Amino acid sequence: MRRIDFVRVIAARQISPLRADPTSDLFDPIRGAAWQRQQGNTDEACWLVFLSVHFGKNLNTGWRLAQAVYGGRGDSIWTWQRVSAAPKQFRRWLGANQAALKASGKFGNHRKYESLDAQSPRGTGEVIESYVQWINPPRTHPQFLGAASAATGANRGQMFDWLYESMQNNVKRFSRLSCFDYLTMLGKLNLASIEPRSVYMDGATGPFDGGKLLFGGNPTREQLDAWLVQLGDHLGVGMQVMEDAICNWQKSPDALRSFRG
Repeated sequence: MRRIDFVRVIAARQISPLRADPTSDLFDPIRGAAWQRQQGNTDEACWLVFLSVHFGKNLNTGWRLAQAVYGGRGDSIWTWQRVSAAPKQFRRWLGANQAALKASGKFGNHRKYESLDAQSPRGTGEVIESYVQWINPPRTHPQFLGAASAATGANRGQMFDWLYESMQNNVKRFSRLSCFDYLTMLGKLNLASIEPRSVYMDGATGPFDGGKLLFGGNPTREQLDAWLVQLGDHLGVGMQVMEDAICNWQKSPDALRSFRG
């Protein structure tokens, strides 16, 4: 709950523009996204959230990989406007700078199997181009989110479901956890009026193990999802809290440990 509230507190505070500047040592894509939202730059804010999830925060190198890519290695920033206008150009740049980017930082723990490859169907080049195609410029992020709201009657839970399924089907290498992380971050930063209605147990590993350990027996994923919704409602916490808590708890059920990777 503290980790989730922390982001909401950040979003409400006055933020230095250096947080959104990849040439600064203060660069932080989450705080940078919050600053961009405060300036009314929703496209750039959503883009920074996407980069933060795709690259992740490494325990040793922090945000430096996302910073190096977004900042164009100090040359010219790969803003949303620039990338969305020329995704093929970005892929060429990524291929030419792959070795230097690898040396600048590492993917976060949740993204440790990702690749910086520019042309591979499993690499960063393909991931970013598929994200651009998902938003589909010249359509903007606000227009895309507006269409999702209209399609779901502005229902926060249904809109989350709609975006979750759409993202899984269209953005390469974004499976259950990365889609969940991206969409919940949009919600916490007030970039979209959405909220998960479940922990999305289908495809889960850590939460699935945690759910079985907590409830016992051999329940199906559907049963665990329903039980965790009931437990979350009883405790008065949202599904993001339940997902995070059950996943971290199963790693060390007998001793409190902080998992930050």
